[in-house]
Amino acid sequence: MGLQKSEQETKKKCSLAALFAPTDMTEGSPGKRIVAFAIPMLIGNIAQQLYNTVDSIVVGRYVGDNALAAVGSASPILNLLLVLFVGISVGASIMVSQYFGAKQREELSGSIGCSITLTAISSVIIMIVAPLVVRPLLRLLNTPESIMDWCASYLIILFVGIAGMAYYNILSGILRGLGDSVSALVYLLVATVLNIGLDILFVAVFQMGVAGVALATAIAQAVSAIMCFFKLANMKDIFDLKLHYLKPEKKHSADMIRLGLPSGFTQAVFSMAMIVVQSLTNSFGEMFIAANVIIMRVDGFAMMPNFSFGTAMTTFAGQNVGARKYTRVESGAKEGTIISAAISAAITALILIFGKYLMGIFTETKELVELSMHLMRILAVGYIAMAVTQCLSGVMRGAGDTMTPMWISLITTVAIRVPLAYGIAWFTRTPELPNGRNECVFISLLCSWVLGALITYLFYRKGTWKKKALDN
Repeated sequence: MGLQKSEQETKKKCSLAALFAPTDMTEGSPGKRIVAFAIPMLIGNIAQQLYNTVDSIVVGRYVGDNALAAVGSASPILNLLLVLFVGISVGASIMVSQYFGAKQREELSGSIGCSITLTAISSVIIMIVAPLVVRPLLRLLNTPESIMDWCASYLIILFVGIAGMAYYNILSGILRGLGDSVSALVYLLVATVLNIGLDILFVAVFQMGVAGVALATAIAQAVSAIMCFFKLANMKDIFDLKLHYLKPEKKHSADMIRLGLPSGFTQAVFSMAMIVVQSLTNSFGEMFIAANVIIMRVDGFAMMPNFSFGTAMTTFAGQNVGARKYTRVESGAKEGTIISAAISAAITALILIFGKYLMGIFTETKELVELSMHLMRILAVGYIAMAVTQCLSGVMRGAGDTMTPMWISLITTVAIRVPLAYGIAWFTRTPELPNGRNECVFISLLCSWVLGALITYLFYRKGTWKKKALDN
């Protein structure tokens, strides 16, 4: 009896260890591997969204509306200056997944060491430069003087403590490249709980205001980064984390920049395009702006499955391209895209059926609920198209082709969405609607999503991504 109990405990420990171990996605059912990898990321994305929501609630309730506006106004600058780390993270994840799939221990160790060093260098640059440019950038964005000091202090604290945020994103990206999305989820959940607790402590108890929110975020991210580092340091059976690997080799640095720069550049252009569209949104008045805020909050949750499956496809493709299993990549791409599209279709149906109740959570104003629901009906079906775009773009990125998704994103955002939004607004002007029909904002977004899915599918079928593996 004692022996049987001992065996059961051993099995439980083994299964728990396997849960937190790197996953070899070159074996087993492609669909099952992709789903198992995507689910922890989906939970993590939900946690991240909730943690951002709690930040807003704490600031709004305990400090006031101006403080809430300050945090919101700081976001575009924060996102713009974090582009550098987005690039390193994407490049590192692709390299790690390919070298892990190819079982190239030396190259894997070198790429991880290189990403750690490049992150350190980038963090120092941001820590020095960002505090000097924060106020000029805030003035460039016409930030009201009433919230200027709050915005500046919030951003400066985050940028001085940027290393924690940077290392969490890069190191969790490496873990995902190794097929371990569960550890990244656990560390994110720890950071979420810690951030919420520190928010309440610093803002509600110590009355630190907006600065307290920034400090809480910096500390929580630093703790999660340290946890990621210790996890990687204990993976000695997979790669070596020694001092000589921290010296960036020209090959690894060049590959990381080549693979990551397009994603970082895309994010920067996308952020700037959103600012341009926001000016059009503002022209339609407060009611439309409020409806846009509601829709974007719903959109944040609706997009999560697409982004989670897109990242899962990057790791899956990376490992299998590294192992030269291109037929398996194509099977996984088909299965992953179908699963993601099915989930998006279900979400679309739920939004169309229960949307009014969902919009009612944000406001009691009937007209605002009706307007939000009307606009959401225009956009809803686009989530299915985005499932295709995210999954197939993920495959191409995982294979090492980051340029094609970049060009597609730039075309759909800059060349299609922005001109189409302003064009529809211009051609639908009437004496009653001097700025045109407000639906133009969401019709243009829907068109860019659908065309993006079509173009992505065509380039995926063309197959040039198969020639982009690191050792080709």
